[in-house]
Amino acid sequence: MRIVIPVADENCELLSEHFGRAPYFAWYEIEAGKIVDNGIIPNDSEHFGGVGLPPDRILQLKPDVLITFGMGPRALSIFQNARVAVLRANTKFVRGVIEAYNNNELEELTEGCHQARHH
Repeated sequence: MRIVIPVADENCELLSEHFGRAPYFAWYEIEAGKIVDNGIIPNDSEHFGGVGLPPDRILQLKPDVLITFGMGPRALSIFQNARVAVLRANTKFVRGVIEAYNNNELEELTEGCHQARHH
């Protein structure tokens, strides 16, 4: 199972408050509740002067699950169409959301944030 989480910095300790503007996306390969591999990529989407949207960048990682506080309706639709489960984070700590995922404590994000700003 591959999980992607938008993170605030290279230490991968805290989730980013804003999905599309997260400076990095961390990925974790989970087997039997244990992290067996992980990595981090920069968010070099158009939000940071690059090309493409954050969902495009994340889909390159081939995730099964994305854990975040929220996202805009367009991004949520992209993940739903790609059959990536989007779950709502319940803590700002990466280790905490992975633990909550392993314990089946996270709810599915079914509605995008209508306050999301698109530039």
